[in-house]
Amino acid sequence: MLAFKYISFHYIKYFAIILLALILFLVGFDYMGSVDKLNISANLLLIYLVYKAFYAIDLLLPLSLIFAMISTKMLLIRSNSLVSFYSLGYSRIDILKPFVVVSTLIIVAFISIHAVSNFARANEFANNIRKNAQYLSPTRDLFFTYKDKFIYFSKMLPLQESAEGIRVFSFNNNSLKEVLVASKAMYRDKFWNIDKADVITKPDNVNFDSLGIKVTESENLKILKGFRPKMLDQVYEGKVNFTIKDAIDAYMLLRSQNINTDVIKSVIYKIFIYPFFVPCLIVIIFFFVPISVRFLNVSIFSFAAIIASLMVWAILFTLSELSNHKTIPGEIGIIAPIVILFFVSMRQWKKYSLST
Repeated sequence: MLAFKYISFHYIKYFAIILLALILFLVGFDYMGSVDKLNISANLLLIYLVYKAFYAIDLLLPLSLIFAMISTKMLLIRSNSLVSFYSLGYSRIDILKPFVVVSTLIIVAFISIHAVSNFARANEFANNIRKNAQYLSPTRDLFFTYKDKFIYFSKMLPLQESAEGIRVFSFNNNSLKEVLVASKAMYRDKFWNIDKADVITKPDNVNFDSLGIKVTESENLKILKGFRPKMLDQVYEGKVNFTIKDAIDAYMLLRSQNINTDVIKSVIYKIFIYPFFVPCLIVIIFFFVPISVRFLNVSIFSFAAIIASLMVWAILFTLSELSNHKTIPGEIGIIAPIVILFFVSMRQWKKYSLST
């Protein structure tokens, strides 16, 4: 218990320092590159920097956990604390457990934050501020299918949960049956509510004896059950920065309509599975670290460990991005690498637990 508390304390301390340093670096570097484009008020600039900081946390938190483990292990070696713990009867597994437990708990908390906030959309909000001087810009010319209808929104405001310039095209036997035209719709009680609309109906048989096109006025219409504004914005704009709720709702809805859900599945995999490469990599790296400065140049080893961690993280991040853009399936780009790392780490764990 003494070793667990001591190691956990230093691990969390180094994690906080490294994460803060990486956040300041990324945000500062981004600000220097975008300062000419940020012709906005001071309060919007502050919001922009905060969203960029959230994006940096989302991107760099896993890497910070690995760097913190390397730094903590170097501290234990240089101060001879590691040798002292081994002398007191602690095994390698006992020293490893604080890193695995703390990193796993932080990752679980990190995933939980995605469930209760728009953490995943921080970079999107920041880019909207830079381009449009507002953190949530309207989506224009949104055209999509829903069941047997084609829907067009001239303008949609996800934050206000409203849309303008609505056209709903209904088909029957591959022939246009009617067109609903409305100036505005509001999302309320899981429906898009239209107060007043014109319904243009085409006769089944167009000839000289038919009455022609009929236009009627309808009121209090409800369409698109369950299609929330944020879901529409994310799915049909091709974005991949879903929150957990949006991703799950989008997956269930698109699956019920037999629409391809590869992107949504990749997003879900990235949220729930991708971060767990951290404890796996921690286990793998841990057992390669020497126990004393007499056995190896610690500075060179720590540098090599950091470079190796960056390379693994870069490969995993690239594969996840390829999965998000449907270049490769999410099962291959996200799940398979994490499973491989898991089995390698379990092999290492079992090997050294049997030898102690």
